[in-house]
Amino acid sequence: MSTSAPSPSAVPGFRRNMVTICAMTATIMQALDTTIANVALPYMQGTLSASQDQVNWVLTSYIVAAAIMTAPVGWIANRFGRKKIFIVCSAGFTVASVLCGLAQDINQMVGFRLLQGVFGAALVPLSQAVMLDSYALHERAKAMSIWGMGVMLGPIMGPSLGAWLTETYSWHWVFFVNLPFGIVTVFGLLAFMDETKTNAELKFDWFGFGALAIGIGAMQLALDRGEQLGWFESNEIVIEAIVSIIGFYYFFAHSFTTSKPFIQFAIFKDKNFVGGCVFMAVMGLVLYSTMALSSPYLQNVIGYPILTAGLLLATRGSGTFVAMMLVGRIMKYVEARTLIMVGMALMSVSLFFTSMWTDQTGVPEIVIVSIAQGFGLGLVFVPLSTVAFLTLPNHLRTDGTSMLTLLRNVASSIGISIVIAQLTSNTRMAHAVLVEHITPFNNALQMPNVTGAINLAADSGRAMMDAIVTLQATIIAFGLDYQMVMLVTLCAIPMALIIGSSKAALRAQAAKPGADEHPAVME
Repeated sequence: MSTSAPSPSAVPGFRRNMVTICAMTATIMQALDTTIANVALPYMQGTLSASQDQVNWVLTSYIVAAAIMTAPVGWIANRFGRKKIFIVCSAGFTVASVLCGLAQDINQMVGFRLLQGVFGAALVPLSQAVMLDSYALHERAKAMSIWGMGVMLGPIMGPSLGAWLTETYSWHWVFFVNLPFGIVTVFGLLAFMDETKTNAELKFDWFGFGALAIGIGAMQLALDRGEQLGWFESNEIVIEAIVSIIGFYYFFAHSFTTSKPFIQFAIFKDKNFVGGCVFMAVMGLVLYSTMALSSPYLQNVIGYPILTAGLLLATRGSGTFVAMMLVGRIMKYVEARTLIMVGMALMSVSLFFTSMWTDQTGVPEIVIVSIAQGFGLGLVFVPLSTVAFLTLPNHLRTDGTSMLTLLRNVASSIGISIVIAQLTSNTRMAHAVLVEHITPFNNALQMPNVTGAINLAADSGRAMMDAIVTLQATIIAFGLDYQMVMLVTLCAIPMALIIGSSKAALRAQAAKPGADEHPAVME
């Protein structure tokens, strides 16, 4: 699918800059929506007259729809053209966002969120594919730095922006904020993006897609609702797990026995892409699981207001932003796998210090650790996004971006479910162990003459002691969760050796005729 000359969008100048802006606005719009609605749920619950279980479907419906529709993005773009699909999805996502803001009851909200997830699934993989095609080989690191800022900063800034919009205006603006981004994206793509070649002979593997959709959808439902329903103590979770296993079984059995499977498994023959998949899954797990822990820790344990907690969380984004600005230049001199290992090590160190936080941890320590963690995320993400596509054939690029996005989303769901389940379990266990020492025979508690001592003989004293024990148990549970994420990060570091030499690959690619050519062509 390559051509004899680079496409106009690959040539530096105004047109390429506008395509870059459009890709970025689409990325930010979708990335923000993964987290921005979370803080508005209590407000939605009252306005829409919904129960706690019902309002949680506002998040679940979007996650499930986006996960299912990420997989076929590569096929759809190759069949109908990347520009058409990008514009349709951007416009559909924008309209669905406005409809969410106008929803009058919980049924409308869940339906519009499903629609939002269907259209939003394609935005991140398509924007990454467009960025890769719009920049020559030697500029890929810079392109991925620019694109990565939207992917990484969106989820990090989402909670604080959502909190500010909800408290300053109303929860409706959590969705209306997408309108200006959507308008810029749609009209910019119409004016400046070139269409790719289409293949009308491509046949859609309905059975493969159906089996994969059932497997992913059931798994996402189980992961999202497991904590609320008690995991496998609930018949619903058991049924969803069985359905998911059956769906994945039929998908793989069908894919390995058909001539034209739904997913082009040729992408997994590329060693660099496989390494990229491994680390993208780890990144999704670390980024989203730590976000799921940090916000409640700052608010519920230390006691910061939601806006203050949002500003402290944003410091991690500032570290990521700085790293992404620098790493594009650093990659000219340092191997991508080296940067990935350094970034993972920095993330591990920051998680170690985070695991030792208490309710007395001060703002300076929180800011320093958060910036270090964000810097580590930035050091990993840009080299990872670059090297994953360094040796992947051009015609497999959109399939590759879809697969990376899907893996990141699934890993993030798994990570969030695991850390929240462990947090609940470890809190109960730590509480049980601590209360064993709260007895009349513990001399440390028998201090009747000490000012401020807790009187366990009174109901108020016992209530106060229970609150103290619960707080300490919660701190211990959070620390164990952070240690678990730290161990996963440490174990992933040696896997960087899967990735080949980025410098050698760049030299080999540059030596080929038409190395800087791009598959995006005018029809």
